[in-house]
Amino acid sequence: MEQAQALHKWFVERGCAAADVDVLQPADPFLETAGEDLRRRIFITSNGVGDMLCLRPEFTIPTCLHHIKHSIQTPCRYSYVGTVFRQHRNGKNEFLQVGIEDLGNHDASKADVQSLSDAHAALAKLGVDNHHTVLGDRTLFASLVSAIGLPKGWQVRLLRCFGEADQMQAALDKLKQNGVIASANEMPEWVVAGDLDLAEAEVSKLMSIANLPEQGGRTAREIAARAIEKAELDATRLEGDALAALEKFLEIDVPVKDAVAALTAFETDTHIDLGQARADFAKRYKLLAQADFDLSTISYRASFGRRLDYYTGLFFEIYQDNDAQNSIVGGGRYDHLLSMLGAEVDIPAIGFSIDFDRIKAKIGKGAKS
Repeated sequence: MEQAQALHKWFVERGCAAADVDVLQPADPFLETAGEDLRRRIFITSNGVGDMLCLRPEFTIPTCLHHIKHSIQTPCRYSYVGTVFRQHRNGKNEFLQVGIEDLGNHDASKADVQSLSDAHAALAKLGVDNHHTVLGDRTLFASLVSAIGLPKGWQVRLLRCFGEADQMQAALDKLKQNGVIASANEMPEWVVAGDLDLAEAEVSKLMSIANLPEQGGRTAREIAARAIEKAELDATRLEGDALAALEKFLEIDVPVKDAVAALTAFETDTHIDLGQARADFAKRYKLLAQADFDLSTISYRASFGRRLDYYTGLFFEIYQDNDAQNSIVGGGRYDHLLSMLGAEVDIPAIGFSIDFDRIKAKIGKGAKS
């Protein structure tokens, strides 16, 4: 803990405000924005008046809530230190973290490179070497699934699978198998027709006949819309050039110095324009190449993502000693999270955390003062 506190102090001395957030947090912000992986791992309790609370499972959301509550102006950079709590079947449920959240810098590429630089500088200060950084970019994948013409529902589904190899493969397998619409005897006419007004009327009629209330707070129109969307998803088949392009993109795994060329070659080979997303990636790489980085230790993997739903753009993780299973640093961009939590406008943001429990055995006396 002493070294973690020292690193936090160093971040503050470099211009970060100290984020002092409570261990006990309101649960709803995590349940609504963080995604399924974190939702099933948090420790939930309640207070005397029935408010749902949880032990702090991470620092990003509490730091953003602190920023909104106190109406602090941006840009603003925060540093934090403390324990987070997540359920695991095996191993510890408590982890010591130190990190930085950078809020309100509208030059996203510059902020991305600054975050990577801060993470690498922190590891150097701790005496941690022999590490490798993996980059991913959700915006590039979002541009691809939009460009190949998938229905909105499938775009959302694939983006939810991004970074999860098994889930992505299952989704692609389903896209390969789809395409046969159930017959009229198997599917109601109002579903096949795709007429939302007609579908709403039919669902209302069925609910009235069965004397059913609205299910889980969902209206007849919402239920009808979901039925039509599911029929559309089941009827969508991806094959030929579009399927090949999607699979080809997900196979890109190159040193970062070769990433822009790989993306350009992908666009040429598939005749798919990744648009602004590729331009932004190239701008970020240019800044990265100009900064004090050993580029041989950084790679870009097109399929790489992180298990938090609020991420929007760049992701990165840093691994040590060829351990590809346990990252010692993880971070990413989350440009819509603050507005989801109550801010009046979107505030661009990126952050990272260092997992001290995974590296503390390595730092010890090797940490630099």
